[in-house]
Amino acid sequence: MEPVVTQRQNLQSGSKVPKSPSPWTIARRKFFRNKLAIAGLVFIFIVVTISFLAPYITTYDPTRVDIKSIAKPPSTDHWFGTDKGGRDVFTRLLYGGRISLTIGFSITFFVVLIGTIIGSIAGYFGGRIDSLLMRFTDFILVFPFLIFVIVLNSIFTESGVITLIFTISVLSWGGTARMVRSKVLAEKENEYILSAVSIGCSPTKVILRHLIPNVLSTVIVQATILLAAMIVVETGLTFLGFGVPANIPSWGNMISDARSPDVIQNKPWIWLPPGLVLTLTILSINFVGEGLKDAFNPKSAR
Repeated sequence: MEPVVTQRQNLQSGSKVPKSPSPWTIARRKFFRNKLAIAGLVFIFIVVTISFLAPYITTYDPTRVDIKSIAKPPSTDHWFGTDKGGRDVFTRLLYGGRISLTIGFSITFFVVLIGTIIGSIAGYFGGRIDSLLMRFTDFILVFPFLIFVIVLNSIFTESGVITLIFTISVLSWGGTARMVRSKVLAEKENEYILSAVSIGCSPTKVILRHLIPNVLSTVIVQATILLAAMIVVETGLTFLGFGVPANIPSWGNMISDARSPDVIQNKPWIWLPPGLVLTLTILSINFVGEGLKDAFNPKSAR
């Protein structure tokens, strides 16, 4: 009873009762106390910034072959050395980051968008609509992903990056849709949703104004996990020869160009920079994802 008495005394004396922080404020404070998450966020920001500012940082052409500079070790002219085509490794690392990160962010955006729309519609309406959409989601989840990517890339060879983004986005939203559906099914039984329906709000308004904002924290955490996974998928497909075309610099192409035994054993400057940056980027994204998950979890003590 002491807090109630204190509040009454504050009201009688005219002093303001302090407002309790919102869930987003609490999550932000918890996230900024996570040192690993902040370190990961800073690293991602640095990588993204220098990758997209590559034309202002380096003057070398990332695709031009220089026979006179083939496989040279690091020097003052070439900080990270040159590859077996005489191209500057540092320049290709920056331009490759632009391609790999653009593909990762683009796929994540489309996957989250499609999955959130389908999952929220299925969870809110239920019944036949839910059953139809979930059976379609099951079909997407069991579809042979690698075969479809290989076929499309064989057909659309000129637009390799766009085809890759389209293919992976279309075939990767199933897990997000199921997750959003389960959250919406639990959320739509709350009183504020029933109140919105009772006063005549349209289903579109209920979904956009009430349901999606309240499952947004889960979607954000899922997006960080997807971002790391999509960068790995792009790198893996490119390494196998079914991703980004060989004439476009990317982290996957840099690692693919360095898979000969001679390069691995005697020329580590060719494969070590892209491998190290890729590993640190994935780790940083995972640290940020774990930080967000802990921040949005009300039961977390971190």
